Amino acid sequence: MPAFKPQQRRLTIANRVFHFVSYEGSLDHRHADPDDPPMWFLMVEGHRWPVFRCDPHQSPTQVDAALSAWVEGNVLAQAELPLRRDAR
Repeated sequence: MPAFKPQQRRLTIANRVFHFVSYEGSLDHRHADPDDPPMWFLMVEGHRWPVFRCDPHQSPTQVDAALSAWVEGNVLAQAELPLRRDAR
């Protein structure tokens, strides 16, 4: 099986730039929890917010479409954006 290759995507949606990074899943031998799958994360001010699982079979165009749909449904649809820690 080929090694996981992290990816980064920067999308401009509604005049805002969103930065996403894929991270490889991890094994947690200390707990009985299932392994963490490879995931896409939204990066905001040095913090990462989980988005959805990585699908290695998706093309960059499909990834961009899925990330855009996620932003529109989960970030832009919110009345108050939980993206800046100092905004309150």
